[in-house]
Order: sequence, then structure tokens, then C-alpha cells
Amino acid sequence: MWTERGRDDPGFLAEHLRGRPCRGGRGGGVGFGGTPAACWGVGLERLRRTGAEWVRVPEHRDARGSCHQSRGAKASGAGAAPLGQTPLTPLPFAPTVLEARVRQLQAECVSEVTVKRVGVARLRAPGKTQRRAEGAAGRTSGRWAQKLDEEKWTLQKRKQRLDVKLQGHAQPEACERALRVLPRLLDARLACHLELGEPREPHSRWEEKLVRLLHKTPREPSRKAEQAPQAGAALARLEVQQHRLLAFLDCCLRTGHLPLAHHVLVTHHGRARQQQQLTLAMYNVVLLGWARKGSYKELLYVFFMVKDAGLTPDLLSYAAALQCMGRLDQSTATIQRCLNQMGQDGLKLQELFTSVPLCQEERALVLRAVRKVQPTFRPPPPPQCPPQVNTSPLLREIYATSEPVSYPKLHLPLEKLQSLFQEQLRVEMATTVPVESVEKARVLTKEVLQARETLKQLRTEWAQALCLGLQDMKASEARAAHTGRPSLFPFLCVLTEEEMAELLLQTLQVLPPQGESLLSLAQQLGMRVFNRHMVQRKQLSSQVQALQQRYYRYLHLLASDTQVAAPHLPRQYWEALGPPEAPHEQPWPLPVLVELGKRLAELLVETVRIPGSLAAPQGACTLIPVLYHVYSFRSFRQIGILKPHPAFTELLAAAAEHTLIFEAAEVPMLCPPLPWTSPHTGAFLLSPTKLMRSLEGTMQHQRLLDSCPPAELHGALDALTQLGNCAWRVNGRVLDLVLELFAAKGCPRLGVPAPPSEAPRPPEGRLPPDASPAQKAEVRRELARCLKVAREMHSLRSDALYRLSLAQHLRHRVFWLPHNMDFRGRTYPCPPHFNHLGSDLARALLEFAQGRPLGPHGLDWLKIHLVNLTGLKKHEPLQARLVFADEVMDDILDSADRPMTGRKWWMEVDEPWQALACCMEIARAVRSPDPTAFVSHFPVHQDGSCNGLQHYAALGRDSIGAASVNLLPSDFPQDVYSGVAAQVEVFRRQDAQRGVRVAQVLEGFISRKVVKQTVMTVVYGVTRYGGRLQIERRLRELSNFPQEFVWEASHYLVRQVFNSLQEMFSGTRAIQHWLTESARLIAQTGSAVEWVTPLGIPIIQPYHRDSKVMIGGGIQSLTFSNSGDTTQKPNTLKQKNGFPPNFIHSLDSSHMMLTALHCYRWALSLAGLAGRVPPAPVRQLLRAGPGLGVGDTVGARGVTGGCEARSDRVRTLTM
Repeated sequence: MWTERGRDDPGFLAEHLRGRPCRGGRGGGVGFGGTPAACWGVGLERLRRTGAEWVRVPEHRDARGSCHQSRGAKASGAGAAPLGQTPLTPLPFAPTVLEARVRQLQAECVSEVTVKRVGVARLRAPGKTQRRAEGAAGRTSGRWAQKLDEEKWTLQKRKQRLDVKLQGHAQPEACERALRVLPRLLDARLACHLELGEPREPHSRWEEKLVRLLHKTPREPSRKAEQAPQAGAALARLEVQQHRLLAFLDCCLRTGHLPLAHHVLVTHHGRARQQQQLTLAMYNVVLLGWARKGSYKELLYVFFMVKDAGLTPDLLSYAAALQCMGRLDQSTATIQRCLNQMGQDGLKLQELFTSVPLCQEERALVLRAVRKVQPTFRPPPPPQCPPQVNTSPLLREIYATSEPVSYPKLHLPLEKLQSLFQEQLRVEMATTVPVESVEKARVLTKEVLQARETLKQLRTEWAQALCLGLQDMKASEARAAHTGRPSLFPFLCVLTEEEMAELLLQTLQVLPPQGESLLSLAQQLGMRVFNRHMVQRKQLSSQVQALQQRYYRYLHLLASDTQVAAPHLPRQYWEALGPPEAPHEQPWPLPVLVELGKRLAELLVETVRIPGSLAAPQGACTLIPVLYHVYSFRSFRQIGILKPHPAFTELLAAAAEHTLIFEAAEVPMLCPPLPWTSPHTGAFLLSPTKLMRSLEGTMQHQRLLDSCPPAELHGALDALTQLGNCAWRVNGRVLDLVLELFAAKGCPRLGVPAPPSEAPRPPEGRLPPDASPAQKAEVRRELARCLKVAREMHSLRSDALYRLSLAQHLRHRVFWLPHNMDFRGRTYPCPPHFNHLGSDLARALLEFAQGRPLGPHGLDWLKIHLVNLTGLKKHEPLQARLVFADEVMDDILDSADRPMTGRKWWMEVDEPWQALACCMEIARAVRSPDPTAFVSHFPVHQDGSCNGLQHYAALGRDSIGAASVNLLPSDFPQDVYSGVAAQVEVFRRQDAQRGVRVAQVLEGFISRKVVKQTVMTVVYGVTRYGGRLQIERRLRELSNFPQEFVWEASHYLVRQVFNSLQEMFSGTRAIQHWLTESARLIAQTGSAVEWVTPLGIPIIQPYHRDSKVMIGGGIQSLTFSNSGDTTQKPNTLKQKNGFPPNFIHSLDSSHMMLTALHCYRWALSLAGLAGRVPPAPVRQLLRAGPGLGVGDTVGARGVTGGCEARSDRVRTLTM
């Protein structure tokens, strides 16, 4: 806004240039024009004082190119002369008229949009339109008639603006034309350079403005640095907003919506409150986008904003600028000035080619621009850093080069491995794997065929409806983004509408009949969209071709028919084949994933419908929703659940489809995994995988790994690679027997779950009106129990269905299980449904793909392993166990030959399925012509004695406890579980003599199996409540135990188990108390407990006070908690209770990893946590002696023979 007095006043101009940008509205023009409400008040006050100053607001053009002007400009068109001419004589009653008009507008409640910025434009000489307006005004009869004309003009303009707004809602594609490009700068001098230097020749004059910007404008400190420190909650909110905004801008760049990203960046930059959310990384995203498009003018706009925000461009900023200059072949002077300014900012030209991740094309463009100024410039070669070596004393022997080593090779030739790589690549590029279900196939009756045809037609209709719904959702989110808010629009564009609809229908297919939590479903949907997007991005880039070339060369290290010049660990060989790969991108922020998944789930609820006739044959033909939203209580919390309609569930059951859909990362790999080389790269070929698994939204573990020196992680990376390189195959003989039982309604006694149809029925009938409150409560309890059992049976049946279907799918195939670790360092296979961990049945289905001859001692180890699986002879030495195996050889052979019709000896042991698999292997070996030459694929476990107590006994130098867990030499093996059971029996007998009823009921029921799980887990922090539940499950498995005493007996036994451990392991309890107290003191200082494992893995406990994030709108508001938010204070209770078990878990992991690395150096196979080795080299493994014992990890001596995992726990065995 110009006035006579303020036209030449620099302070007046700067004052208005520092104003905030406007959003447009009824009061001012749309775009860059408009008049602040405060200026209207100032003008009125001046009129009151002088009555001689007339206001003229110039025209401004918005992004559409249309002309706008404020109301005051139109009103004064008749009487106000342009600046520089003689003003008209002021009317004496002008202030009174204006004041009356102000009161009138206030009475009519006409709200004006507050405009926060004044656009400045040069004044123009009056034209024909203005002269005609002046003439028309001269012909009016009076001032009030002119006021009426002005009111008519105002109403007409308001109507036009309303029409434009309605058209904008009807045509969302018009939003893109109104995106803001020109920045609104908060710095007055920068704004002057931008406003007054409007170029006629953009490519030359813009360069001059950049020079003035960089050389003549003094730098201002960042506004962020001037702000006072904010509270933790405010910082947490700011961090969430920054992560979301950065993800939005980056996703816009990936999906080709760069103008939208620029618009949102400009909008945030022009608002002082929102500008604090902006970081240099966000400006760089948009800079890089314009550089790739060769849009030099827009790139300079962003440079203006970077300077206006008080930020200093970094190497990536200048790389984007030089890339754009190289793409457009800018002048030498322009490039030289850019290089000079980069030097003034303390940045070196050589660092552009060594420190900035650029693709080959971008690197060539930057080099082209630089060589235009410096023709002889040569980029520095990639830094040849000497290979870093882990110097840990525990790993000195692993990485020693003075002694010859012989690393194992696979049993497959190079050509076969290459074909397996191509097959795995196709699987991951497809992102999903169809697997035939092992459910008993129904006869293809007319009803089945009709149900399948109905389902096919419905899915076609649903896919079309979902595509239309996604289009509407995108249009709505595009309008939201047009206002400057980072909406979900670019995230909805990462996949096509057809691909998104297919993903939603797959989710609907696997939804359980009892429903799924909306929060859980939303998070799963968001992650599935992200994972598919990442795979597609790699397909469209050159990463797949580069990966194939590198992997083919890597296979020379593993193939059976190739040789390499010198032995290398897989990680070392992979690193020598080329530069490090680009790291996987971090997932989108958790609020974005949940909000995206929530919107997609709501779209399913709104769109997917079935005819009402399917629910009620005699009902109406109206459409009813397939999903409906209900609330339920779980753990005293009310949660929203999406539940399928029973008619849809019945339709699926009637169709009896036999195809299950799995994500590619949920299925074992068909080729050896990529070696782990960093916290970002390893495992699957294309699917993103975390080295350290954690809850979504928890970033502290990744930051800790990134800050760790690379060499410190070599031990963990090499151990995970070795575990993943172990090849597996399915034990087909065991699988056939399990499938037979699975189809015959299961066998819970043998671990084969029964179908949900076998669940107990809830009580039928109504209670009599005079039923007592106790009777009603009993019915409610019985109903809740039946529902709980039905849910558990469905979960167990589904888990077994997935496992058995995958086993059948992989029958006669060789496959691999890539591994990663949790935050404590414990290793786990990445495929969740089919691996060598878990139940007895899961382990019995797998065997090594690469067999070895048994040799002179292999058959003996098979027999010892079988006796260990029976749970018998725990206190007997190895020779006695061999004698017992020979005594029951008839039962062993009978079990192998007639498992379902013979004496069924194998069904009575502790681990029946593994025992049966071992019986079959022994039978084949003893019947072979030469047992020593028999090639066995069977994995032999090297079990241990509660290694958690072993670690505590070693830490405390507890000789009594050490003897109980075989850490001291002994003629006979000790069994701590049997010892605890015996001690509990002593306590029970004493109480029974005193007349304690529950102790009398428990006579004859206290066994090793009842107390084993509680004893095993007490050192890992299990509470009395958790221990009681464990014992309750064991008591319910005893058919002859009176079930009405289960609750009371479990309370009694857990108390006696804890008392027995207190007496037997007094040093253990003292150490636990010391660790707990230490963690409490650390947490009270405001820090989380951190430590480093013996192998150098940094550990931090992710227990903080919950930070809650709410996502409103839709069918339900979702509130989820994040306990890993580092901006919150540590949760003292969880920190102190979690430290003792987590610390022991980290020692377990170190022990297992050391064992795996030593086995690999000796060309032995060790299968993950399970500590499984072929029978032949067990004696070689035992000769490792103290080199692999607990003593090396916690400072005490111990002779161990390997390790084995039961329920994910590593064990040691003294021989």
C-alpha cells in the first residue's frame, strides 16, 4: 500500500515488506496483493487528523494471472488522482462518512479476512478505463449515489469470488494452476531485491539478483537459534511436524508433484510460526527437484528462501545449483560466482564429488558445470580408506590372517545359484507370493462353484468402486495440500489406484472373522504401501542391474564349483566388489503411516458392500457393508475393531479358496541373502530390512548404530551373515504325517491345533428370571472363557496353516532364512511364519539342505540327541544315554516305521515331533550298508542347562549355582529344573503335613515339566504373575488334575518356585537387585540405560514415558503411544525392571555369535539361535573348549560344547 507520505520512505517500505503473507480472501486480493487490516486503521486515523490524504492500492496479479485490487482502489477510482498529479480537494465530511460506514459494516457482521502482507507494485499512468470511470463518477448525482454504486460493485465481486471458490471445489485439477511459486520473504532487503528486480531477461537478470543476494546482503542469524528453549512436549511436537513435512516434500519429489512441494514450502516459509518447522534438508529436497527439471528461476527462488531463513547452504545445496547450471549450460561468470560463494561458505569443491550422494547422471552434470570454469579440473578419486579391522580381543582369532582358514562353501554350483537369484528377484519384484493352502479341499459342488463366481464378480465391482473412491480421496487431499498443509496426497500417489485397490482386497481376504484392531490394521496397511513403493522405486532405477552384476560375482565365493584367490568372509568379499550401496530409506513417520492406513481402511468400510440377499435370503436387495466398525474391551481398554460381516465370512468358507497371499519378506529366500555390510544393507534383495528390529517410530537404535564406528559392528554383521547363509530344506516325511493330522481336525496333544469349529460352545438358553447374581456371574465367566478359547484356537490354527502351507510350498526346494537382531542383540530369522525357532513341530519340519557323512561318531550323537529329546536320563552321563538308546531301539524303529499305527512310543516324550524325526534318521542310518558313510541332513542340538543362570553364576562367582548349571566339572550332568522341582516337592510335603489343602491336592503332580518354564524365565525378569500363568498352562495340560484347583495351585507353586530359587541361587538374586538399583539411579538422572555388549553392539533401552499422538476424523479417532520417544523422560519402572533380563540377553547373544563365527572359520554349519550342527562334526565343536564358553563373555572359566535355543534362548552344555 502506497501513500503520498510513505512512497519514498524506506522504513515505511521495509515495515510492510516484513509483513506475513496472505492467504487471500474477501477483504484483499488473492495471490500476492491485499491490504493489512492494520493499515486500514492507520489510514482512517490519518484521515481523521488531516482529511487530505487519499489512498491508492495498485493492482496485483496472482498465480493465475488475473488482476486483483482492494476495495479502496475501486472506490477511489472516481476521485483519486494518480501519484505525481495534483490531488482532488478533500471533502470536509469524509471522516464522518467513513466512520458511519465502519459502524454499518460492524452492524452487518461482515467479516474481513486479515491480510498479513502488502504486495508492492509500480504505479501506472491512468488509462482509458480509469478516465471513463472518472467521467462516469462525474455524472453521479451525489456522494451517496456513488456509495450505492460501490456497494453494488462489492457484492458483485463477492459473488464472483464465491463462484470461483465453488468452481475450485468442483474442479480440483484447477488447484495446480494456483500453486505459489514466488516466495514471500520476511527479510526486507531480500524482499526489495526480489520485488524491484523483476527481470525482462530471466536468465541474465536473475543471475545478477543472486549476486546481490549473496554478496551485498548481510547474513542474519537463524531465527531458530534466537528462540528460547522449548519444553520437551513442544520439542516433541516440532520433531513430529518436521518429520512429516520432510516426508511430504520428499514424496512429492518422488511422485512428480514438485510444484506442490514448492507451494507448501513457500507457504510455510512465509508464515513466521510455521517457518520454524523448516530445516535445510527440506529446502534441499525442493532445490534438488528443480535442478533435475532444469528450472533455474524456481531454484533461485528457493535460494532466496534459504538465505531469508538465516540458513547457510551446504554441499547438497550447491550440488543442486551446479547440476541445474550444467543442465542449462549457464554462463561462465554465473558458475564462477557460485563457486566463489561456495568457497566463502567454507565448502570445498572436491567435497562435492566425495561427500554428496549423487547418481552418475547428476555427477556428470555437476562436473560439466565445473569444467566450464576450470577446464582442467579432475574430480578426486573415491577415498581409498584402509579396511577397518575389529580389535576386540574376543574376535582376534576370527579376523587373524596369520593362520590358514577354510570357509565353508555351498553344495550348489554357480549356474544353479544364479538361476535361484533370478527367481528370488522375480518374487521380490512382484512383492507378494501366492501359496496354495493345505486346508482340506472341498468337492467342487454346484454350491462351491456358485460361491466362487459370486465372489469373483463382487471383487471386480469392489476394485472399480475402490478406484473411484481413491480418486475422490486424492482430490480431497489435493485441495488440502493446496492450502499449504502437508496432506496425504503424495503418499496416495506412490501406487496406482489399481495396485492400491488390489492391496486393500488382499487385506480384506485375510481379515479374521473376529475382526482386527483398527490401529493395528492401519499400521499394517501403511507399511505395506511403503514397502511396495520402495520395491517399485528400485525397479525403476538402475539398482537392480547393478545388484545383479555384483551378486553374480559374489556367488563365486559361495558356489561349489568356483574358487577365489584368497579366503574371505562374505562381508569382506562383498565390500571389495564395489562401493557401498545406497542405504534403504527410512519408513515414513509413524503418524503418516497410521493416518494413511486409517484412511484406506475407512475407504474399505465405505466402499466394499455385498447384496443384502447374501445375509438374509428373504431380505431386501439393498447393499450392506462388508466391514463394520465396533468397539470392544481388551485389557480394560476400549478399542475400535473392524469386523467382517458374517455373510462375507460364510461366502469365503463356501467358496473354499485355496490360495494364501504372503508378502515377499515373509517367505524364506530362494537364494543366499545379501551379506550384512552396514546397519542399512543386508538380507533381502529389494525388500527393506532393519538390522535392529524395533517398534515403528523408534529411531534411537538406528541413530546409535549409525554413530557407532563401522569396525565395532563387524562381529555382529558377520555372525548374522553366517546364520543367514545356512541352507535348509523341508523334512517331507514329518510334513506328511502332520498334514494328515491337520486335515483330521488336529491333535492338540501333539501340538497340531484343532479347527475353531471344535471350540467349546457357549452356554445356551436363558437364565431363569429369579437367577441369583452368582449364577449370572458364572454364566458371564463361562461365556468369556468360551470366547477366549475360540480366539486362541483360531490364532493357533491360522499360525499352523501358514507354517504348513509354506512348508508344502517349499517342499523339494532349498531355501535360506535371513537374520537380524532385536535391540538387545538377540538374533531372529526375518521370515516370521516358517523358521527353525518356536515349537517342537516347527523345528521338526526342517533339516539341513547340505548333508554330511556321519563318520565314526555321528550315529552316537544321533542317539544321544534322541535321548535328550525324551526328557529322560537328565542326570545320566553320555555313555548311559547311549546304553538307554540301544535298549529302546525296538521302540525307535517301530516309531519310524509305524508312527500312527505302532506302539507310538514317540508320542510320550517331551518333544514328540523332533523325537520322531530323529527316530526316522536313526532307522535309515542303522539300515544303511555303512552307517559311517550315511549322509545325514539331520540337525543335532547342543543343549545346555539354563544359561541365564549360568551367566549369573559366573558373574557372581557362585560355586553352588555354577555346579547346578554345569559350569563346574562333575562326573554326572546336573539338571537345575529337576533340582528346583525336588526342592518344591520338599516344601509341598511339609505344607501337606501341616494340613494345607492345596499342597495335599498337588501330591504326585509336581514334575520337571511343570516348573521348567518358570525357572527358565525367572532370570529374564518374569514376575510372579507371569510365572503363575505359565504354571497354570502346564496344570491344565494334565488331564487327571482337578481343574477347579488350577488357580489356587498355580499361586501356590509359583511362590514355592521363587522360594526355591532364592535358596539355591542367592548370588543371582543379589546381582539382580544390584542391576535393578543401578538402572533406577540412572533413569532418575533423566538418561536411559545404555551399555555395549562384549562384541561391540551398542544397546539402549527404549523405555520412555509414552508420548501420545492422536489422529482424528473418520469413523474413529486413533490415539497411539510411543514409548521410544527420546524427547520424553525415561520410564524409571521399566528401565529398572528391564535392565537385568536385557543385560543377560545381550550376553547370550554375544556367546551365540562367537560360536557362530568360530564354526564358520572351521567350515561348520551352525543354524542360528538353535545351535544346530550336523552329527559328524559335534566332537570338533566340543574341542572348542573354553574358547567358546561363558567365561570369555563374562569373565569366568567354563567348558562348553556349543549352544542351542529353546524359545529363543541360547544354551550351553558342559561335556
